[in-house]
Amino acid sequence: MQSQHHQADLVKALTQEEITTIKAFYSVFSKRDYTIVDHVLAPNWQDIPLAPGQQDGPEGFKDLVKDFVGLFPDVSVRIHEIFGTHERAGVRAEMVFTHSSEFMGIAPTQKRLTISIHEFHHLKDGRIEKTWHLEDWLSLFIQTATWPVTSN
Repeated sequence: MQSQHHQADLVKALTQEEITTIKAFYSVFSKRDYTIVDHVLAPNWQDIPLAPGQQDGPEGFKDLVKDFVGLFPDVSVRIHEIFGTHERAGVRAEMVFTHSSEFMGIAPTQKRLTISIHEFHHLKDGRIEKTWHLEDWLSLFIQTATWPVTSN
């Protein structure tokens, strides 16, 4: 007996527009074109969790990227994989930069660092509405030889 698929049962793939939006979101780190943010993030975009002192919404993201680029001018994001379904995307990527400024209390080491990123995005009408993210900051301590952390 053949199974019948109804239109409601089919899961839609990510659209090319959604994939392009996600790639543009990460390109802000290397392109430094902050007008991209206004095109790819919904006005009420939520970044979960917010960084310490980060304002919610697209303006908060712009400030976050500007601050990070100010500390690490050569930062770029390499996307390894984008997967998911229409309006729901997972991203496996990494941030690469030279540790040229103090960060998280660690003096500059001039080492080339790679921080893994895992993020999940909700999209609507071609824009990102919510982003849940997890960066592997523990590896920052390992790569800079400051692990284990000791108190002074």
